[in-house]
Amino acid sequence: MKSFRKFFWAVIVSALAILAAANLFLWGQETHNGSPYRVEIGRLARAIEADGLAHISLSDCLYVTDVVLCEGQFPDAAFYEDTDADYQIRVVGGKTYRFDYIYQAKEERQRLAAGVNLFLAAMVLLLLCAMFFVRNGILKPFEILSGMPYELSRGNLTVPVKESKYRFFGRFVWGMNVLRENLEQHRQSELALQREKKTLVISLSHDIKTPLSAIKLYAKALSKGLYREGEKQLEIAASIGAKADEIEKYLGQIIEASSQDFLNLQAEQGEFYLSELVREVCGYYREKLQLMKIGFSVGEYSDCIVKGDLDRSVEVLQNIIENAVKYGDGQNIALSFSEEEGCSLVTVENTGCTLPQAELPHIFESFIRGTNAENENGSGLGLYICRQLMHKMQGDIFAEIKGGRMHVTVIFLMV
Repeated sequence: MKSFRKFFWAVIVSALAILAAANLFLWGQETHNGSPYRVEIGRLARAIEADGLAHISLSDCLYVTDVVLCEGQFPDAAFYEDTDADYQIRVVGGKTYRFDYIYQAKEERQRLAAGVNLFLAAMVLLLLCAMFFVRNGILKPFEILSGMPYELSRGNLTVPVKESKYRFFGRFVWGMNVLRENLEQHRQSELALQREKKTLVISLSHDIKTPLSAIKLYAKALSKGLYREGEKQLEIAASIGAKADEIEKYLGQIIEASSQDFLNLQAEQGEFYLSELVREVCGYYREKLQLMKIGFSVGEYSDCIVKGDLDRSVEVLQNIIENAVKYGDGQNIALSFSEEEGCSLVTVENTGCTLPQAELPHIFESFIRGTNAENENGSGLGLYICRQLMHKMQGDIFAEIKGGRMHVTVIFLMV
């Protein structure tokens, strides 16, 4: 806002300077233009000297209204007083002439200056109104909105963002409120998940203690030779096996709970044109990859309607292309398209694949990163999220390595 105030005063000073310069220019015109009526009088004097007073015409004159010859040798008082106009006395050919003229340059300049000043004042007023509107209707509301990301980063998710009365930031405010609500939902889901996991761990820990204590008791009795009969030993061995099976069942519950979808991903099952997906992805990556000096090509495709969530589908392809940028050699990334058995296939291909073939089946698992990613930041969830999203949209995703190139293909069901 301080920068805007500086800009505001700079505009005011500039407008006043322009207004002053315009007035100086207008009122300085007399110096440059001279007195044009004198030019006409000089021209008429030469014509009188050449042809006489009877042969001149005043029809072409803009300023001179009359030419009067002094009848006597010397002009008397009446000669000067019988006109209401301005005049100039000239002696032409030994005779005295009075040249009456009308010249209202000052009044004309005053009217012109008044018009110019009025116009400039109106423009300055309009500019001031526009700047006040920008300040109060755009900058001030945006200054309030600019604190929202900081509040979200602090975990303050309870207060919604209010829209200003001019509604210039309608979509932005709506997006910030959706983000706030999603973060609040994720936080509540995470708290609920942590609570469930803690309850599960406590419960299973308590359940495991009982068979584990029995196994330890049986093992101790056998080690001290308390059971010498063969039948009794077999009975104890069977009991140990049953308790071990019970512990194995509890471990299975723990593994099942840990394999559940901890990200709680959501996707709407709708329909969209394949061209919409291509346009969204290419609109962003053409410029980005060009700046990074990475070749980017898009193959031919036949537009069709596919099933899925457009926004989530864009997110899937963005994850794949970002991996291609991160783990490729920076030479080329290509999009290609094909159709198979009622499905539309979109393949992202990049040069310079360094992933070992043996690790390829595991790249879609959670928290799994290839050996080629040791020096790169990441969580090992990108491709896992892509697969989960594609499954929610009734699609699929797979990867292949061909000739040193990584091919990641996304499968969409066609309508």
